[in-house]
Amino acid sequence: MKIASQDNPAVAGKTVDSRPIKLACRNVWKLFGAGAEKFIREHHGRATSAELVEAGLVGAVRAVDLEIRQGEIFIIMGLSGSGKSTLVRCMSRLIEPTFGKVEFEGKDLLSISAAELIELRRHRMGMVFQNFALLPHLNVLENIAFPLSIQGVSRQAREIRAREVIELVGLRGREHFYPRELSGGQQQRVGIARSLATKPEIWFLDEPFSALDPLIRREMQDELMRLQAVLHKTIVFITHDFDEAIRLADRIAIMKDGEVIQVGTPEELVVSPATDYVAEFTRDVQRAKVISAKSLMRPAGKGQHGGTVAPDARVSSFSAQIIAARKPFAVVNGTGKPIGEVTPDAVIALLAGIDRGGAPT
Repeated sequence: MKIASQDNPAVAGKTVDSRPIKLACRNVWKLFGAGAEKFIREHHGRATSAELVEAGLVGAVRAVDLEIRQGEIFIIMGLSGSGKSTLVRCMSRLIEPTFGKVEFEGKDLLSISAAELIELRRHRMGMVFQNFALLPHLNVLENIAFPLSIQGVSRQAREIRAREVIELVGLRGREHFYPRELSGGQQQRVGIARSLATKPEIWFLDEPFSALDPLIRREMQDELMRLQAVLHKTIVFITHDFDEAIRLADRIAIMKDGEVIQVGTPEELVVSPATDYVAEFTRDVQRAKVISAKSLMRPAGKGQHGGTVAPDARVSSFSAQIIAARKPFAVVNGTGKPIGEVTPDAVIALLAGIDRGGAPT
């Protein structure tokens, strides 16, 4: 199920997601510079860019409010220096926020003890970064079992669990290979398996595939989606690649200069960008991969239909068929009732990059 965006006047037609909030940021700031904590406290968690500059502070994360729901893939993206990696490190307290709250299942992580935080990271959080960080002197089985050894799990139990995730990520037969004997994609699978060994409830992935070549990167994206279909993790995923984001995301947060500019589904961001920056950020997206039948449909006519599509079907999934049929396709709901239709001309216009008024999109 795709997830509704946060409240945003630029986004219409949102759906409601009843799943519980797993992780939330409440007015989170990360400032760098002398006197940062005193400054933002005295300003009651509010400060303009000009005020930060005047105080000699750098706003790496500024006034971020986010709610991430259980079981969703939530992607944070932006250009280099936008603050996305810093934000994720604040979420896991690898970096201490300067101000605000980070809530895990409603409990403020900034108020828990160091021991509680260690336990949370060991047992309920998983992390995968661009650098695979495999231990070169350990083989695949030992690398994957390593977090469990930190937990004090017995050797037999941790090897059983390691073999389970080795099977899950498709590395069976390579248990005794060393990192130097593996391809880049295989090394990343080891990193993913290692982070899954502890059965985390929330999974942080910071540009995990950016160092891979395009073919392996796509393969790993497919692997992530396959794993998510099985495991239903809450995933916070950082990328700067919008094509990767639209393949994976339930929702996307776009950041600029430390601020979250807009949160929404890929379709919402493309159809209803909140700012010119978001519009420019999504300008080169292949719209047929993002736009759904319900966004392109018109009221159903009385003529014959050449086929049917679901409201959430992406135009790219049926464009060839509707153009070949030369007839509108009915858009039908879950009970098979028509709620509108999509015409071949509308699909052709979308593929050609022309909006319904005749102007290039």
